[in-house]
Amino acid sequence: MNKFGDQQAGLSMIELLIALAMSGFLIIGLSQIYLDHKRNYIFQQSQSANLENSRFAVLILDELLSKAGYRRAPYQPVSDAFPESTALNKHCETFAEKSVISKVKVAAGSGQTGFCLRYQPAVKGEFICDGSMAGLVQPTAFIYPEKAETVYIAVLFEPHSQEANEGALRCISKNSNVQLLTGLADMRVEFGTGQVDEKRLSHSMPFNTAERWSERDSPIRVVRYSVLAASRSNQRDGESKAYKQWLAAASATSKTRLIAQDKKQLYQVVMSTQALRNMMP
Repeated sequence: MNKFGDQQAGLSMIELLIALAMSGFLIIGLSQIYLDHKRNYIFQQSQSANLENSRFAVLILDELLSKAGYRRAPYQPVSDAFPESTALNKHCETFAEKSVISKVKVAAGSGQTGFCLRYQPAVKGEFICDGSMAGLVQPTAFIYPEKAETVYIAVLFEPHSQEANEGALRCISKNSNVQLLTGLADMRVEFGTGQVDEKRLSHSMPFNTAERWSERDSPIRVVRYSVLAASRSNQRDGESKAYKQWLAAASATSKTRLIAQDKKQLYQVVMSTQALRNMMP
């Protein structure tokens, strides 16, 4: 007689419950690892987009500022190359004689900011930031261009009314108004002024915000700007140091808007200072 014939084969209820519990812990652990990797991937992607927008903004703005005051013929008097002008006066304040930087016209409390500049095109067909091409009647090097051929540009930052990451940087010329990039939450522009007869910065108060500057002030020698890039919403878990530092120095209008628009975006700040090298001795 088989003495094992009456015994049942398989797992007991206790063994099954233990196996299920162990499997549950493994699944929870794997799920947490997956969520952590996904969160890290989204963070890296968002910061990469911020970095790309920031670098592109610096590339564009620095290139434009490097052109401010350029003359095709170095021996042409500055007063002749850049006389007083109201060109692009819908968007720009009057350019004083010998001045190549002015401020943009913006409505009070709009949060908009930027600067205007002018320069002579170096070659015929040179691209302007709006995508159009500059023209020259006399393309030969070192020939004075016509007054009408001087390029006038307004660089304008427009914040979005609802989304922090939808603020845009625009290039405005006499031909068109073009959006250069989005993904910016805020922007600040400052002008460094100098003595009327000297091409250097003032020692007492070298920088002033673009909004407070007027054509009665000393000539602009340096432009300093800073940009706050923002990712899409719900990308961060805690506080943003860059965001807090920006708010500490923001104007009342910008601070109110940014606080209302903050939806756990990731932020990144980039800044640059550009001397008007074409106006230096």
